[in-house]
Amino acid sequence: MGSTPTGHASWHELCMDTAARGPALGRFWAGAVGGELRTTADDPVGDVVVPGVEHGGIALCPVPEARTVKHRVHLDVYTASLASLEALGATVLLPAEQSGLPWTVMADPEGGELCAFLRAPAELPAYLLHGVVVDCADPERVATWWAERFGCAVDDNDGRGYFTVHDVPGMPIATFDFVPVPEPKTVKNRIHWDVFGAAADFEAAGATRLRRRDDEISWDVLADPEGNEFCVFTPRG
Repeated sequence: MGSTPTGHASWHELCMDTAARGPALGRFWAGAVGGELRTTADDPVGDVVVPGVEHGGIALCPVPEARTVKHRVHLDVYTASLASLEALGATVLLPAEQSGLPWTVMADPEGGELCAFLRAPAELPAYLLHGVVVDCADPERVATWWAERFGCAVDDNDGRGYFTVHDVPGMPIATFDFVPVPEPKTVKNRIHWDVFGAAADFEAAGATRLRRRDDEISWDVLADPEGNEFCVFTPRG
């Protein structure tokens, strides 16, 4: 339950920026992953939780800036139909029929890209989020760096140009992929992940500390060697 193997980090949760001050984005992602949105009077934006799936939630983080560029971190989901995601507020950007790929590129209610994989209703898992995908200038380097931090394996997918980190401790999501893109990172990622571990260990391995925990936050904010932001929490237990 949130523990970290000696010398290695473990998964905590996903975090997603939102420029809205209401629950629209949370309602979409709750429906898209098979979870529920929990809001309070003090927190109308809320957080997505997935009962029965530890570390499967999405913390929604209100920010002042709206999306301006393509997400460098996006999520893959299973769905029985594109119409069900459209009913939640998604729009189709690139149908699978046009790309020739086994997924449809869509946008969530704030324009964030996601990939939808169609499955027969009987084949759908209860937890519909199956992938975290990170755009990279050097995917092999970044995937290997994260695999070393988590103490797990990285797969070159038979030389197809992208790399997958497997069996991340505590991570309920099936795939953690690092893919090549030509464009550089220009703004803060609107999706990032939180981990349990030691910030000093990440820094020693080449991460940059962006903000130390203080009176306002109980975690450290860092960036990996390609600038992808992540937060480090003290392991529980």
